[in-house]
Amino acid sequence: MSRVCELTGKGPMTGNNVSHANNKTRRRFLPNLNDVTLQSETLGRGVKFRISAAALRSVDHRGGLDAYLAKAKDVELSDRALKVKKEIAKAQAAAA
Repeated sequence: MSRVCELTGKGPMTGNNVSHANNKTRRRFLPNLNDVTLQSETLGRGVKFRISAAALRSVDHRGGLDAYLAKAKDVELSDRALKVKKEIAKAQAAAA
């Protein structure tokens, strides 16, 4: 399982550990990923995602999964998230 957020595309970054003696060794900064089930009002069910804590706050800020995916760029989303986005758009079009 890769260490990449399914909604934002945020992945590992690299940098240096710097000791008190100013010795530098390479390290990785991993994103804070969590397994969560987000509820979709349009689909009427939960969808499991592996997302970063920052993405979870963004979903709450935008008003839920449906609103977040509607505004999200397709390039940043994973294949699973894109599939859910299309399902939601199709269900909203059928309801209207």
